[in-house]
Amino acid sequence: MSIEITGREQWQAWQDGVLPPVERVADGLWSIPVPIPDNPLRYVLVYALEAADGLVLVDAGWDAEESWLALTRGITSFGYSVAEVRTVLVTHYHGDHFGLAGRIREASDARVAMHSLDAAELKSIPDSVELWAGAIGDHLRRHGAPEGMARSAAGGLELERHLRPPMPDLLLEDGMTIPAGGRELRAVWTPGHTPGHTCFYEEGQRLLFSGDHVLPRITPQIAVVRQGQGDPLSDFLLSLERLDRLSVDEVLPAHEYRFRGLSRRVAVMAEHHAQRLKELHSLLGDGPGVTAWTLAGQLSWSRPWDSFSPTNRRFALAETLAHFRLLEMRGEAHRAEGAPVSWSLAAA
Repeated sequence: MSIEITGREQWQAWQDGVLPPVERVADGLWSIPVPIPDNPLRYVLVYALEAADGLVLVDAGWDAEESWLALTRGITSFGYSVAEVRTVLVTHYHGDHFGLAGRIREASDARVAMHSLDAAELKSIPDSVELWAGAIGDHLRRHGAPEGMARSAAGGLELERHLRPPMPDLLLEDGMTIPAGGRELRAVWTPGHTPGHTCFYEEGQRLLFSGDHVLPRITPQIAVVRQGQGDPLSDFLLSLERLDRLSVDEVLPAHEYRFRGLSRRVAVMAEHHAQRLKELHSLLGDGPGVTAWTLAGQLSWSRPWDSFSPTNRRFALAETLAHFRLLEMRGEAHRAEGAPVSWSLAAA
């Protein structure tokens, strides 16, 4: 089942490994690629909607000077300035989507909107790099990572960029509507990638601003990154079903390129996770009492486990734990607390 690519210039730029152009998607709606330095995703697509008193943005971009220049020049290219931004709607709290929101607010007095659950995630961020890296390292060791790998993976991100982020002015909830000129955007709560991930639906032209929840080529990371973090994979799969019930003509994702065929893409993503659950269940059958770290190294990834950096191994562990959590909720897997935590098939 294939999708129909509508962002042809974006697709070509993706193939060529370059930044796509600023594009007029529809009357009063623009797509602005904002680079993410040193990241394989390369850019975030920030969407700008023209309103009577200025602009409404969906997402903001990574907090770096290169990103800021791309955003401001992009806005200028269709006759506005960043000072005319009135609202920034943030799909989720990750740095490539939220990072520039504070700087935009300083330049324009724009209000920044985010789902209340992701705002709570921001508040929970430790006050220092040392505390955060320590918590990450403890989590990795708890699930079987060797000491040296835990230290390397915990220090593998620019954590300083995410400390003490600006808090949003408006807390979004599912179903809230935000006017944007002649359009009205409805917040659609789609947890999974983050607890408060939110898509925005424009019913008039049947457009879905899908953030990271639905991308045309890859699936977003669904991860358990700390103890007691619910069941994000179940949340994600239920959110896919919710989106599939909407009448959508075109999907405007935060990465890669625009496309048609939401239902087909949702089906492919759901099947991907179904197959991963089957694979993990099968590996558990090979023997009881195995750690998530060990099994993460045995799963079928897009690249060999030996080629993964410490940071990517951390991400892989977090995804593996999300699948374990769903198997546990279904009564198919059993978790044994210990040092480290181990997993086995649940007793019949």
